[in-house]
Amino acid sequence: MSALLIKPVNLYAQLEALPENLTGEIIGGRLYTQPRPAGPHAEAGSGLGMDIGGAYHRGRGGPGGWWILDEPEIHFIRDTEVLVPDLAGWRRERMPRLPRDHRFEVVPDWACEILSPSTIRTDRVTKMPVYARFGVPYLWLVDPLAHTLEAFALRDGHWTVIGLFQEQDRVTVEPFVEIALELGGLWAETREDSTE
Repeated sequence: MSALLIKPVNLYAQLEALPENLTGEIIGGRLYTQPRPAGPHAEAGSGLGMDIGGAYHRGRGGPGGWWILDEPEIHFIRDTEVLVPDLAGWRRERMPRLPRDHRFEVVPDWACEILSPSTIRTDRVTKMPVYARFGVPYLWLVDPLAHTLEAFALRDGHWTVIGLFQEQDRVTVEPFVEIALELGGLWAETREDSTE
């Protein structure tokens, strides 16, 4: 009996070959792709990044001491289990320097997914368990269409809801308790409505 030698599929090579308009992730041996974000998704992610990044990345109006980055490529297992959250943060005491290449191999202290109709199932059902399995302490899910923010903390290997916020709420929740986020500023429609 002879064995047929089959060359294994190199998913990471496929991920690297994706066109620029697609983001790729490798989860559980499968390559997931998604297009660049639509307007409400980009607005919420950018606004949140500016608010948290100013206070925690730059130390403007907040304590500093963090790296807050858009769409880092996190390698929980190098080139094998690769997730790209919309935002992620690391305490600088845990990751004193940014990596020289695009691979982030230190587990983040916080991850944030901006939900969209095409990604909500993957974000909730596929990615949340991976973040828990690798010990990300905090996870936020932001829905720019429903105008909500769900905050989770990892407790005994399971996600526990630590805050549910909506519309115009002022948000003070872990791990960023030193500032109050104006949630309404993340929703593009709210600002457009208020200027008319």
